[in-house]
Amino acid sequence: MKAKIIGTGHAVPELIIHNKDFEQFLDTSDEWIKERTCMEERRIAVSETTLSLGTEAAKKAIEMAGTDVADIDIILCTTATPDKIYPNMACLIQAQLGNRRAMCYDINAACSGFLFGASTAQAFIGAGMAKTVMVVSTEITSKTVDYTDRGTCCLFGDGAAAVIFTAAEEGGIIESVFRSDGIRGECITLEAVPAENHWKKAERVRNYMHMDGKAVYAFATRTVPETVHQILDKADVEIESVDWFLFHQANGRMLEVIAKKLGVSIEKVPMNLQNYGNTSSASIPILLDEMVRDGRIKPGDKIIMSGFGAGLTWGALLMEW
Repeated sequence: MKAKIIGTGHAVPELIIHNKDFEQFLDTSDEWIKERTCMEERRIAVSETTLSLGTEAAKKAIEMAGTDVADIDIILCTTATPDKIYPNMACLIQAQLGNRRAMCYDINAACSGFLFGASTAQAFIGAGMAKTVMVVSTEITSKTVDYTDRGTCCLFGDGAAAVIFTAAEEGGIIESVFRSDGIRGECITLEAVPAENHWKKAERVRNYMHMDGKAVYAFATRTVPETVHQILDKADVEIESVDWFLFHQANGRMLEVIAKKLGVSIEKVPMNLQNYGNTSSASIPILLDEMVRDGRIKPGDKIIMSGFGAGLTWGALLMEW
């Protein structure tokens, strides 16, 4: 059996931060940000939480799928920015939805999270261990960035998306390719709170994300094209037959380079990062939901999704809608 998508949904915070808003406290400009990233605005959580955004997205996906929430066998939450360490975010979302039977756990693969979650859904469904799996990708990355660092704080936004997979004989996920390289993990880091207990007192410090932008750019623009060709070879599919390439929305210039290396039209590489920035693991499923709802994605379309993130982690999925 294959994992076929039957419902999608997304949710973003109300507050919109434009590029010009950063000019008030950073040595930057609207032109500088757009020229280097193609980003224009992003959504930033104020009253919203990782849980509230994830739950809203999940409810929209359930409504589209037309499924009973009680029929969901597994809930996976992909996030690097949970509200709590435990209960895990998947259990918290389950409680909000009123499902009392699903197995729930979180996956932290940073920006690659949704793809890792989707491949896990495929594994459970393919093995006959589940019929319906929901993947909720929800992130409030704004709480991890240093707003004195123009190299990172302008890039990220907050948001969530949910996708429901069900067992099907036709369509769905055809092939997947996934890799990790912890040796290069220092390219993107966020330190945890240091250990503090009765025997050890730690200095309280505010931890922020640190990213080697040049290294990540080089890694992504090399790895994504390689991974796309790997999955095409694995599936014995010609690149010309792929209708859409949904890539992690990290940087518009980066996506232009990837499209050029693949030799595909930029029109086949849709972007919404101009509206949301980099929403980490939520970026691909937010874009997917928008394209499903506005009719760009049609039955029978072949889609490659590919992402990359901290870890380092990366991968790709080939599916038929």
